[in-house]
Amino acid sequence: MRSGGAVRVCRCVCRRWLSGCTGPADGPERAEDREALVDLCRRRHFLSGTSQQLSPAALLSGCHPGFGPLGVELRKNLASQWWSSMVVFREQVFAVDALHHEPGPSQPGDSAFRLVSPECIREILQDKELSKEQLVTFLENLLKTSGKLRETLLHGALEHYFDGLDLVNRKLPYGLAQIGVCFHPVSDTKQIPGSVKRIGEKTEASLVWFTPARTSGQWFDFWLRHRLLWWRKFAMSPSDFSSTDCEDEAGRKGSRLYYNFPWGKEPVETLWNLGDQELLHMYPGSTSRLQGRDGRKNVVPCVLSVNGDLDLGTLAYVYDSFQLTESSFARKKNLQRKVLKLHPCLAPIKVALDAGKGPTAELRQVCQGLLNELLENGISVWPGYLETVQSSLEQLYAKYDEMSILFMVLVTETTLERGLVQLRSRDTTMKEMMHISKLKDFLIKYLASATKV
Repeated sequence: MRSGGAVRVCRCVCRRWLSGCTGPADGPERAEDREALVDLCRRRHFLSGTSQQLSPAALLSGCHPGFGPLGVELRKNLASQWWSSMVVFREQVFAVDALHHEPGPSQPGDSAFRLVSPECIREILQDKELSKEQLVTFLENLLKTSGKLRETLLHGALEHYFDGLDLVNRKLPYGLAQIGVCFHPVSDTKQIPGSVKRIGEKTEASLVWFTPARTSGQWFDFWLRHRLLWWRKFAMSPSDFSSTDCEDEAGRKGSRLYYNFPWGKEPVETLWNLGDQELLHMYPGSTSRLQGRDGRKNVVPCVLSVNGDLDLGTLAYVYDSFQLTESSFARKKNLQRKVLKLHPCLAPIKVALDAGKGPTAELRQVCQGLLNELLENGISVWPGYLETVQSSLEQLYAKYDEMSILFMVLVTETTLERGLVQLRSRDTTMKEMMHISKLKDFLIKYLASATKV
């Protein structure tokens, strides 16, 4: 349980870093406290880059050096939970994999990045016989006929519409799911207005649900409720996830799911009821082929789009899980304990294995056997016993708390004599002795129960 004081300190630190504020805080606050979260994320490799490169604008636009190894693992776990919830344990949802680029001519007002060979542009520009008008025409034609980097996963799912329709024997509803990287242009406000600084990218998770218009409203409400509960499931502060209705320029109804970041609410997932126009536009003149079965009727389905931003979702859970509490070490009462209390399903590493005092070779052999056993059962392990730099237990506890490792297992001479290991919990900081033969089953049961929550 996080105390009210700890939450207030944590929120203050996070808000000041993520809002880019550098002025004095309410009451005395040390400089290291103001940078606690970004420092932790960089030191423990959840995020890559410098603090300047990890500004809120860079994180939101996808224009930052990217996630570090633990951040990538956290995002992978989040994607795995999304996939299990939306595909693995659900009927009539199929996986698709579309190209990162979409072939075909560009549309008016299309701002997507185009895939053009530099050699083609170079040849056109070096042709001295071309007039300015001809040069512009050649370049425009080149851009119109080149493929573009995808901005969403919707188009790819629509391309596989007939594949899915055939798999369900034309019976509606059904869904197509995909996880992949999408791209978007990012403006550089420091330079000429409207200029493009670089390509922003983000990892998206998409479900496209094809349903008869008759039940589209019910299905939209179902997915909205399901997605909000799903995001809240892994949060320490579920109320920071919320939903709001929205509408696009064409008047189509939708909803956005937000996380309440320190600088304000940002959408982590968007749901749209796109009607049947997306399919009719993509397959003109194919109305009869597009029809699926709704009972005894044949209808062109409505398209419901559920699109989540896994990068922003990963950042949301990093913020949600961050805690600052008083150090439990008597000699270091003035220090604060920093910990990422990520949900057990999302934690990048579940167990850290370390060796205490005793015969080094024998203890390492026990650790290696235990590591292999846990890995074979799908439990991620940090091999701390291989570390050549000696650290105190206090330092190891602090390190593993910041890495969000659920349990630290200490193998000692007692393990060799009586088969007992010391198990320390990230969430409670309590330490207990457990027989090594029971450790695997305990961890499997613990992680299984965490998944069901």
